[in-house]
Amino acid sequence: MSKELVRMENVSKFYGRVRALDGVTFRVFENEIVGLLGDNGAGKSTLMNVLSGAVRPPSDAIANGIETIYQDSALVPQLSITRNLFLGREPIKGPGFLNRMDQTAMEQVARDRLKRVGSSKNIPPDTPIGSLSGGERQAVAIARAMYFHSDLIILDEPTNNLGVAETQGVLRFVRNARDTGHSCIFIAHNIHHVFQVVDRIVVMRQGKVVADDIDPRQTTVEKVEEVITGMTEEELRSAVGH
Repeated sequence: MSKELVRMENVSKFYGRVRALDGVTFRVFENEIVGLLGDNGAGKSTLMNVLSGAVRPPSDAIANGIETIYQDSALVPQLSITRNLFLGREPIKGPGFLNRMDQTAMEQVARDRLKRVGSSKNIPPDTPIGSLSGGERQAVAIARAMYFHSDLIILDEPTNNLGVAETQGVLRFVRNARDTGHSCIFIAHNIHHVFQVVDRIVVMRQGKVVADDIDPRQTTVEKVEEVITGMTEEELRSAVGH
């Protein structure tokens, strides 16, 4: 068994009177890809916000090797690929009082990292993020996480609104993450995508973890859907009119 990389115990979170998280325990092991599933409102995003530091100073999470790639990639559209890749962590050259960014080094890193995450286009590193496709933006966000040697990469709906080729690029990255020394938490509504890439599935429902050790190789999409909804297969068929 691999060493635990992350362990959250008895995590609860209220928004007013709404209990978004109810005594959640969640763990991720080194070099493991975890699929986090659940209906809207199940608590997935709230749990990841706690883990990634969105409800605390985000630098705490970054300092501990956690990088989150949100559905919108958390990129600045007006800035270039290079600036978004570093964004607050820019290398400096020359005497400290001059405080000049090393633009050449940053552009070289940008070119190299985009190739590593599977970008087949030779996109100039000074290209504004706002002119890129959804898949290209995801590639930049993933490249940033990889360059800063994040131990844990959280991908929140990374394949939403992507084309087939771009989706396959993201899935390929997730599939290969453990080979490059990373662990991933993969949040997605598309269960078929999850089944393609993860080692273990965790399911949340109404702010609680209801299953945390589902092996996608030993079950089916239909069985996991039952766990997500709390319905039996027969009830699911009836609910959708089959």
